[in-house]
Amino acid sequence: MTTPAEHPRSIWIDTAPERAPAPAFQGTAECDTVIIGAGITGLSAALHLAKAGRAVTLLEGQAVGWGASGRNNGQVIPTLTAAEPDMWVERFGDTGRRFAEMVGASAGLVFDLIRDEGIAAEAEQTGWYQPAHSPGRTRLSQKRVAAWRRFGLEVEYLDHAASTALLGSDRWYGGMLAPSGGHINPLAYVRGLAAAVEARGGAIHEQTAVQDFRHDSAKWVVTTPGGTLTARALILATNAYTGELVPTLARRLAHSIVPVHSWQMSTEPLGDEVRATLLPGRQAVSDTRGDLRFFRYDARNRLITGGAILGGGDVAARVAKKAAHNLADSLPQLAPPRMTHVWSGYLSMNWDRFPRVHKLGPDGWTWLACNGRGVALGTALGREIARAVEGEDPRGLALPLTELSPLPFHPIARRVAPFYLLWMQQKDRVEPKL
Repeated sequence: MTTPAEHPRSIWIDTAPERAPAPAFQGTAECDTVIIGAGITGLSAALHLAKAGRAVTLLEGQAVGWGASGRNNGQVIPTLTAAEPDMWVERFGDTGRRFAEMVGASAGLVFDLIRDEGIAAEAEQTGWYQPAHSPGRTRLSQKRVAAWRRFGLEVEYLDHAASTALLGSDRWYGGMLAPSGGHINPLAYVRGLAAAVEARGGAIHEQTAVQDFRHDSAKWVVTTPGGTLTARALILATNAYTGELVPTLARRLAHSIVPVHSWQMSTEPLGDEVRATLLPGRQAVSDTRGDLRFFRYDARNRLITGGAILGGGDVAARVAKKAAHNLADSLPQLAPPRMTHVWSGYLSMNWDRFPRVHKLGPDGWTWLACNGRGVALGTALGREIARAVEGEDPRGLALPLTELSPLPFHPIARRVAPFYLLWMQQKDRVEPKL
């Protein structure tokens, strides 16, 4: 087990409202539902259960939002990375349709929760835009617009002129705009969710790394360094960090995904003259590249961006240099900007980009493999799993269950995963066959 650690330095640590640490779990206790992991999924599930009157306890190995939930770029995106909505229907039938509809509504759910709970998360529901980086990708954008509209998501295709007006740059060819999306301060969001859970009687224990859980005599038994908790239902909400704090915990689950380092960073605040022409509508932007270019403003008019890079050395400096070059190449108003904050964390990926939902046992649930879409998707799946825990028939919910399938040679998969970037870069140079 790792020793307790502070949050990595990031723009979010410097700007999110403070949160008083919750005490570690000690002794023995019983509750209706125990949730392992106080990130977006766990807190969303806890809040919905607490609002329904359930006694819920969250156990967090580090601190609220310490993992990917508090380190990500903060883009709120109502689509998936690669698994298109029709593919879900093909694989899961009616459940797949419900899942796709849930994804399409997921960004709206995030902003509704923020408004309803009065969370100070620097939320801007200004839309999410996916510009096409090549002429052939415009056909992909049009196809995605048509597909998501069939599942109830309000999206539109922007041609080159409209895209240039939205971005303040003519370096892209068109793209898909989802007005329900936007961006938030993700650490402020999870801290606000935690406060809402506690206000409704939910218990949160930080610095409590779960050592083991099992189902025994119609109860879930969770073992921690300080004691034992029993509950009727259990939700494992650790996603990319499953097995990272306690390597023996849920080993088969941890081996079903590959944690991939994701680098994020922020520029110095941009001046008013540049801001007037660069992304004047303040949308969140992430383009169609596999070697993604993405950016958006924060509340202090910094650009929040990021990137990926191969090799060693001073990786933080190298990836910051690459991201600064990408911004200057994409946005003619900018010279390569100086990055004031550079940080990283894991996101969870799998081979086909389909998130996985699993039953762990009676009233036991988990999901993982966000593939870079964790903010909106984690919020929505937290609510959906809470509904199952409350007793709704899972067959009528947006929970496409699959059997657990660990990746063979998982340690090798982790080592070679960074080289996937080379394949994506090559693919970015070839027009898709549609």
